[in-house]
Amino acid sequence: MASLAVGKFRSLLLSLMLSVMMFGLVGSTAILVTPTPVLAQEDGNQPAAEEKDEKKGPVNPVVHFVVSIGPVFGFIFILISIGMVALIIILMLDLRLGEAVPPAFVEDFTNMVNKRQFKQAYDLCRGDTTFIARVLTAGMGRLQYGIEDAREAMLIMVESVKAGKDSWISYLGIIGTLGPLLGLVGTVSGMIGAFRKLGESTKAPEASALAGEISHALVVTLVGVGVSVPAIFFYTYFKNRLVKIQTKVSNLADDLLTQMYHNMKAGGGATTTAVSTPAAPASTSVQTKA
Repeated sequence: MASLAVGKFRSLLLSLMLSVMMFGLVGSTAILVTPTPVLAQEDGNQPAAEEKDEKKGPVNPVVHFVVSIGPVFGFIFILISIGMVALIIILMLDLRLGEAVPPAFVEDFTNMVNKRQFKQAYDLCRGDTTFIARVLTAGMGRLQYGIEDAREAMLIMVESVKAGKDSWISYLGIIGTLGPLLGLVGTVSGMIGAFRKLGESTKAPEASALAGEISHALVVTLVGVGVSVPAIFFYTYFKNRLVKIQTKVSNLADDLLTQMYHNMKAGGGATTTAVSTPAAPASTSVQTKA
């Protein structure tokens, strides 16, 4: 089952994201606590070294980028990126209209209702884990008390399922928030190093030394923003996608349940009893499952 694989994938992803948060906290603390190594200052007794100021060649931007990030921030951003990509794949697979409302399920349910096989239709919904099936199961469990009571039960189930899916989308919002914050940690760390060099020197510091610290700060900030941009984009995208799926499921479930209700009324009290007898204990299990 695809839903079972997605569930296992979600558990692995949650463990990965918790590990990322712990590594981020420990790594950020280590960066702030560990003193920046100070390069040996050239004093006035070494005039030859000052005269030997050769022009530096162009630095490879990739090498400069990797060195500026450093191993700690690089490891943290790699873990966050992997977690974000995995989460996007999970949501892409889960938040599909064909996954929430399978056409084959709707067709089977409609055929059973038209044939007045209400018990079979209820068993079909109860044995399925899709969005529409869980909503219909909740509604059919309360159908014996009237159509309005059944609609209220379906509405509660829709909100419950939506909240579960929304909790996974919120992780993208967390990544979108953590990215710039981690970049800010790198910025503060780099600026601390730059000002430290200014304070340690009794004369004008070398521009290359200050540029290295400032470059480190800006590169880490750039990576943090680069991670947060796709996270915020997909957060908004999946939010809107979930709203569309919720609307579609609510409308379709209401139509299917109304059709079943009128078929039960047209068939008489015997068919109504056939559905309501197993529905009473099952409704409790449905609410617990939600």
